[in-house]
Amino acid sequence: MNDAPQAQPAQTLRLREAVAIIVGIVVGAGIFKSPSLVAQFTGSPQWMIAAWVLGGAVSLIGALCYAELAAAWPHAGGDYHFLRLAYGRRVSFLFAWARFSVITTGSIALLGFVFGDYMSAVLPLGAHGATLWAALAVAALTWLNVRGIHASAGTQSWLTLAEVLGLVLVVAAGLWLWAGGTPAAPLPPADPAQPSGGMPSPGMLGLAMVFVLLTYGGWNEAAYLSAELRGPRRRILHALIISIGCITALYVAVNLAYMHGLGLQGMARSEAVAADLLRVAFGRGGETLIAAMVAVAALTSINATMIVGARTNFAVGRDWPQLRALGRWHPQRGVPTLALLLQSGFALALVALGGALRGGFEAMVDYTAPVFWSFFLLSTLALIVLRRRQPETPRPFKVPLYPLLPLAFAGVCGYMLWSSLVYVKTGALAGVGVLLAGGLVMLALERRPPAAREATGPGA
Repeated sequence: MNDAPQAQPAQTLRLREAVAIIVGIVVGAGIFKSPSLVAQFTGSPQWMIAAWVLGGAVSLIGALCYAELAAAWPHAGGDYHFLRLAYGRRVSFLFAWARFSVITTGSIALLGFVFGDYMSAVLPLGAHGATLWAALAVAALTWLNVRGIHASAGTQSWLTLAEVLGLVLVVAAGLWLWAGGTPAAPLPPADPAQPSGGMPSPGMLGLAMVFVLLTYGGWNEAAYLSAELRGPRRRILHALIISIGCITALYVAVNLAYMHGLGLQGMARSEAVAADLLRVAFGRGGETLIAAMVAVAALTSINATMIVGARTNFAVGRDWPQLRALGRWHPQRGVPTLALLLQSGFALALVALGGALRGGFEAMVDYTAPVFWSFFLLSTLALIVLRRRQPETPRPFKVPLYPLLPLAFAGVCGYMLWSSLVYVKTGALAGVGVLLAGGLVMLALERRPPAAREATGPGA
């Protein structure tokens, strides 16, 4: 594969490519599902929009924390590198294991199922069509990523553009109906029993924020691009602020379009709010259009997740001699080839497992959530640990209002972790079990005799 063990990531990514990757990760299928639930839980237009604005503000606070870490310690390993500096190699190894076996591969698999479900509406492939489409998407995007960072980043820019244009179409449909355009299908009838107006209870508002923050999730993956972004180290801050600003504006505009086109009660009762809006605006042709839009959104997120996910495997291969094959970086293509292939192989195994189960998408969500929020919390607290442990390290950017903002965001992460464990399901238990299995793998690697470690070290 011509991967060089000592080759390093180079500063090849432009700012717009980094923004496209971040936006592509964040803006996924959630914006086509979560708004109806948020409308239901908030109960008023004002609080619904406020929840989406608050989600952007919370994400921005988290981004400021990650910008300090990534600017001070740019590394392809992202969170893995921060956790290793703050807590040591054992915690960072468990994170790398979680990324490989639960977080990244589980996300690729669940996004594959989203793509498969909607592509089956456009072009059915039989009883197991969704699983086949999911596997084809993972295989095709793996081939694209192995070709090199320019191929995957260039494709990401076009996919993100198509995804954003699709959401702009949703906004246009809502504005057209709001301005008095003639609906192609009847509006859903109002439900007089549906409460509307007033402040939601703290519990309902908190539940709404769970879905809002899930829809905003993924911006933290920018940390994995810090070593490959052109320009000064503070450039990662610019990438995060631009991305979250664009995402927040897009989310608010889309929700206003849903509300003006369907009404708050129509949003709250909708099972597929974007499909309902386009059906009202454009008739049955809108159903096929929305299926293609969601499929593109899923592809965009899969590709971006593959780009950043394999970099954790690369980083752990550099730190653990027994896994040095993962630390090979192709100097011409700018990718860790073996790390990419291994990641996709495990994701395909999860696709096969999810296809054998009923409700593969829901199973993958349960599988990933508790593990993801556990390490997100640890990464946020790492900022405080490293401020105390390495005060002399140059920091091109520092979080304002320290330590209030990092502690506030850590509280959000803790709440999300608690929320993901309140209703424990089989998928969540499986994810935690796989994480514990990673501890056994780590102990086995540590117990290998020194001679075995040297035999697999850099000089081998």
